[in-house]
Order: sequence, then structure tokens, then C-alpha cells
Amino acid sequence: MSENLPDWAMEGLDSLIRIWNEGAYGFTYGQIIIIVAILLFSLVVRGLFSRIVVRGIARAAAGTETQFDDALVKAIATPLKIVPVIIGTYFALQYANVSGDTEVIADKVVQSVITLAVFWTLSRAVNAFEFIFTGLRDTLSPAIVDWLVKLLQILLIILGFGAVAQIWGIAIAPLIAGLGVFGIAVGLGAQDLFKNLISGILIMSEKRFNPGEWIKVDGVVEGTVEKINFRSTLIRRFDKSPVYVPNGLLSDNPLTNFSRMSHRRIKWVIGVEYRTTVDQLKYIRDEIEAFLWNDDRFAKPPAAALFVRVDSFNDSSIDFLIYCFTHSTNWGEWLKIKEELAVACYDIVERAGTGFAFPSRTLYMQQQDAPEILPPPMPSEGVAKAKAERAELEKSDMQVDDDDG
Repeated sequence: MSENLPDWAMEGLDSLIRIWNEGAYGFTYGQIIIIVAILLFSLVVRGLFSRIVVRGIARAAAGTETQFDDALVKAIATPLKIVPVIIGTYFALQYANVSGDTEVIADKVVQSVITLAVFWTLSRAVNAFEFIFTGLRDTLSPAIVDWLVKLLQILLIILGFGAVAQIWGIAIAPLIAGLGVFGIAVGLGAQDLFKNLISGILIMSEKRFNPGEWIKVDGVVEGTVEKINFRSTLIRRFDKSPVYVPNGLLSDNPLTNFSRMSHRRIKWVIGVEYRTTVDQLKYIRDEIEAFLWNDDRFAKPPAAALFVRVDSFNDSSIDFLIYCFTHSTNWGEWLKIKEELAVACYDIVERAGTGFAFPSRTLYMQQQDAPEILPPPMPSEGVAKAKAERAELEKSDMQVDDDDG
């Protein structure tokens, strides 16, 4: 049939056959098409493998009572999806039948991909084995255990790249030595970085605070700890703004952990008017003290101090000191208890027949007549007794001095 074609058509057909057979990069176009088809088929298999095999394993793991297998499947699901691609690449190279340097490079590429996939899988699988560190969370702290998990993952990644370097014939020992010299240079210029790293380790080893706790660092920040990182700690202030504080500041400054209070304190000074009588003062004191003692929400001695006393004479008031502690350390519950105590104090002062004092100034209008001078009252028996005891004490001291002389 080709004999019936015109000469120009025969020449064009011969050129196409020659180009097809010559191909590119040492492969015919037929071989190139087959290689590409193998790779595309591996991608199709990858999609099927992901939908059928990986999801099937995930469903089987979800049907068990333990959470370990669920976490393990979730960790290795992504690395498993590249297995068909690796297999497809291997068969494509086998079909290409490369030789010489190209074969060596191709083999190393496949080995490198497999090695990285293995170490990547191990790194992700570490999260599934966190239950091993459950006992350490009580001994150390949750934050430092999370650090250990991250360090283990980083170590596996470094080992993976080291294994790949060995595949390509790169010596690791000189590289490590070079990194050591480089590390000295970096360390001299990054002292603050290492200081913060060490401070973070000390904070977690000493269990000064954990995520979720309310802390205050004098002159730095006050808020709720959200996350303890390698270099800094994320603290959420009460206005909901995040603050990233270097661990060195948290380590070097006084730190108060309010979340670890055993009780929560109430310290008030309330003032009543100067017209309040002694009996009224005692009534107010006894009633407030009885309210605190009879309410189980307030801590009692010796667990915590509890005082209600007439404390001082202010410019415009006679002041009571109310000093007590609540069992609850929850802020909302504490505010509610404070409110009820305030209402009770107000009611007690009103029932006593007096009132709360406020800053005031009193002007006394006097007549021009000479004031009547009254004689002072007779001293009580206690005054005479005190004078006699003091005179006796002074006399005995003088005798001691004469004997020494």
C-alpha cells in the first residue's frame, strides 16, 4: 500500500520512522511513552491505594477499643501513599534498562527516596507512641515530655538525611566536625538563644508552670500560659492578646503561679463613723466574724488565717480589718463570695445603728465666752497599780547598779 504513496509522502514517512527510532536521551519515543505510562499508572494506583487500602486500615483501626492503632494509622497514612509511586519509579527504571553512570544515579535516587520515606514514617509514628511517656508526664512535666517527643522526631529526620548522605558517598564525620566549628562560631553570637533554650529546660524540669495556668512575672507579663516553646513561651493576657516571652525572662524574674493557690485571700479595710459606740464596734466585729465562721466556703484556722478586728483610727473613720480566705480559687466563684460578704457587712453595719464613713471635714462653732475648764476624772485603780509596780521596778534596778558599783 505504501508503494502507491507519492514520493514526498514516502520521504515524510521515512523521516517520522527514523525520528521515532532515534528518540531522545538514548531512548526511543516508544520507550519514553511506556516509561511515562508506567509513572502515570503508579499515580493512578496511588489514588486507589489511598482510597481503598489506607482508608480500609483506618476503618479497621477505628473499630478497636484502643486509640494507639488509630494514632499509628494517622501517622503513617501519608508516607504509605508514596509507596506505589516508589514501586512505579523502580519498574520504570528497570524497563528503561539504563547503564553506566545513569544506572548508578537512578539506583541512588530510588534508595534515597525509600530511605527518606522510612525515616519520615518513623518520625510521624513517634506521636503514636506518646503513651510510653505517660509515666514521665507525672515525673517531669507535660511540656518537657512534648519536647522529648519533638527532639526524637528531629533526631530521626537527621538520621534519615545522614543515611541519604551515606548512599551518595558523602562522609559524615568531616561534616560533623565542620558543624562543630560552625557551632562554636554561632554559639558566640547566639548566647541569648542558648540562654533561652536552657532556661526553657529548667522551667519545665522545675515544673514552675504548665500550659493553662495563670502566672504573673513582675514587670514582664500576666496571663494564661498557652504553649512552652524551645526559645519562648506564649502567654495569653487577659485582654486576649498573645505575648511571646523569652524563657530567660521567665527564669530570671520572680514568678507567681496563681493557679496553684491553696486558698484565695480577701483583705478589706472598712471604715465606720466616729459616732459609733464601743458596743456597736463590738457588735459589728462579732457579727462579721460569726458570718465567716458559719459559712463553709471560708477557710478556718489552722488551714488559713481569719481575722475581724478594729484595726486603726483613720482621719474620718474607725477602720475594721477583715482578713480571710476562701476555699475556692476560681475567680468567678471568689467574686460571688466577696459580693455576699460585702452585702452581709452592709446589713450588719445598718443593724448596728451606725453607718459607713466617708472623707469629711467637721467645723466646730464656739462662743466667745471662756470655755469651762473641768477637772479631770479620778484615775482608775489600774493607774495607781501600774505606778506602784513601775516604782518598785526602778528601785530594784537602782539596787542592782549599786551592787555592781
